[in-house]
Amino acid sequence: MSLRHLLLTGLLTAAGLPASADALRIGWQQIVEPARVAQADGAYEAAIGEVEWKLFGGGADVIAAIAAGAIDIGYVGSSPLTAAASQGLPIQTIYVVGNIAEAEALAVKGIQTPEDLKGKKIATPFVSTAHYSLLTALKHWNIPAGQVQLLNLRPQEIAAAWERGDIDGAYIWDPVLNQIRTSGGTVLADSADVADWGGATFDAWIVRKDFAETHPDLVTAFVKVTGAATDAYLADPESWGADSPQAKQIAELTGAPAADVPGLLKGYHFAGLKDQTTPAFLGGETAQAIAATARFLETQGSAKALDDYAPYVNPAFAAAAQQ
Repeated sequence: MSLRHLLLTGLLTAAGLPASADALRIGWQQIVEPARVAQADGAYEAAIGEVEWKLFGGGADVIAAIAAGAIDIGYVGSSPLTAAASQGLPIQTIYVVGNIAEAEALAVKGIQTPEDLKGKKIATPFVSTAHYSLLTALKHWNIPAGQVQLLNLRPQEIAAAWERGDIDGAYIWDPVLNQIRTSGGTVLADSADVADWGGATFDAWIVRKDFAETHPDLVTAFVKVTGAATDAYLADPESWGADSPQAKQIAELTGAPAADVPGLLKGYHFAGLKDQTTPAFLGGETAQAIAATARFLETQGSAKALDDYAPYVNPAFAAAAQQ
């Protein structure tokens, strides 16, 4: 299935979502990251006012909801972000959560080497960073994607398929990744490996451009709260132990066991508020990373790379949030 078909399918689904004119509508995913604490303790509502949280199973669904006008701000990985930007969707990246490392991986059972993947059923959410990383890994191993049975499943569908024994492995993120690893799965490669092979990935918050232009103060407040939560973790990650209030809040929202949260957080290289405006992130390299992803997807026949992705990255809100 093409990226365009997947996004259109998701858009039609998202178009049925109820909208609220009074609340900031945020599309989130059950990713283990510091902003879950701010979400749990009401920090966003305290800074912004009414917030309507909409849970999505993957980045393609978030992009579709943005396109349909069903949400204002959404959490996505770099691959669906790239697909959306390449199709001209009017969005802007306003906060890079962090670079994905061990938090996403290819976990398998009964597979010892990359060559063993041929003919096996490997699941991943299409148009996700995991999907992009899987394709990058297969290319690195010189294995044509057509020689692997790639299945398009959302995270919870992957968890259920793994438990039933319907799949041989999955490229997925936590907490489902951790569930697979603790029930007999072994990691063949993770996204830190894939980054070394030229396929770095990241997670980010994006906003509808029209909403950002109309409500800059709300977007700035959102970025400030997100940055404060991330900075709190980066200042003292050891205090976010298994018995900490933060771990329990993250566990409640994501479904990950609280005991696993500290390890799962270490699977990312998070970026704080002041990092956002530097050349390493929104100040330059984020647009370059999107462009690199687009060029790869173009070689796969699933996207048309643009000449410039700078219009899809906006560090102004992070700069304002630092004032």
